[in-house]
Amino acid sequence: MLGAGFEACTFQAAGADGVARTATLVRHVPPRAGGTGPEVRLRTGPEAAAPLPAGPAQSRAVLFLHGWSDYFFNKELAEFWTGSGFQFFALDLHNHGRSLRPETPGGYVADLADYDAEITGAFGIIGSLAPGGTAPPAVTLMGHSTGGLVAALWASRHPGVASQLILNSPWLEMHGSPAVRRATRTLLGPLAWLRPESVIRLPERGFYWRSISSSAEGEWTLDDAFRPPQAFPVRAGWLSAVLAGQARVARGLNLDIPVLVLISGASANGMVWKESMRSTDAVLDVNTIALRSLGLGRSVTLERIDGALHDVFLSAPKVRQDAYARLARWVRAYVLDAPPVTGTAASMAPP
Repeated sequence: MLGAGFEACTFQAAGADGVARTATLVRHVPPRAGGTGPEVRLRTGPEAAAPLPAGPAQSRAVLFLHGWSDYFFNKELAEFWTGSGFQFFALDLHNHGRSLRPETPGGYVADLADYDAEITGAFGIIGSLAPGGTAPPAVTLMGHSTGGLVAALWASRHPGVASQLILNSPWLEMHGSPAVRRATRTLLGPLAWLRPESVIRLPERGFYWRSISSSAEGEWTLDDAFRPPQAFPVRAGWLSAVLAGQARVARGLNLDIPVLVLISGASANGMVWKESMRSTDAVLDVNTIALRSLGLGRSVTLERIDGALHDVFLSAPKVRQDAYARLARWVRAYVLDAPPVTGTAASMAPP
């Protein structure tokens, strides 16, 4: 799907409920030194700069989780990491992207913990790829939007596995205030319990898709089956699961690993298109996210990027260059200068 240099592996992982779910692990395999592929360099300023110094034998890796109604497609993000000496992997979660199946509703999950088994399975596969006699790589977990919420919750339930956590516009709270979340959860509860797959009719807003898709006014080539212009239908059970996850975050996760949160400098919401949606987060309330992110753990870095979209790494070229520079600065301080955390990942067998 992404062309040369990318591979995908579909696997099944059974959750605590015993249900086996399909997930797909994608990895970027750049050309070896002396190959014919383009040289990838880290963007740290107006011009491309030298890559970050790689650890011995690519001793570090990144696992990326996409957002809701989404899938992995950002080749530039993969090239940033592999060009900096990391192994790069992305997981298309069950009922998303490459893992979609005709018999299951797109994007649906009844409990965010249902993703745990496939994320753990992905860590196991990454560890199993280490050359014989070497330790598995230390893995930095990275998530966008709902995937950021999922990543934070997984890290809290699996301490000591991920080495760092990077969140790109994570959906940590509803718009407005926690009171909105609590009221919505109360009203939604009976329907989510009795008819979890019921579709909730909400106004359709394709503004974010319009700003990123090359089929509209953006620069990114998207598969509309995997990333629909109007997103997947919102179902009661899924929304209830998100609200429950946000409530858990609101109580504090007390993560003991370094956390980086990247968000836009401003939000632009509403029922009609505004030109400001080309340079703001048209999905989330970034001020609410900024406040909630500070309760994630003991060491949290917040980066607000002026002009950024909901996915800061899909923004206009100069804006995402700024985002990559900020990411690189944090990586130097909290990843490359940190001793690898392996141990636990070594004990995870692939599914």
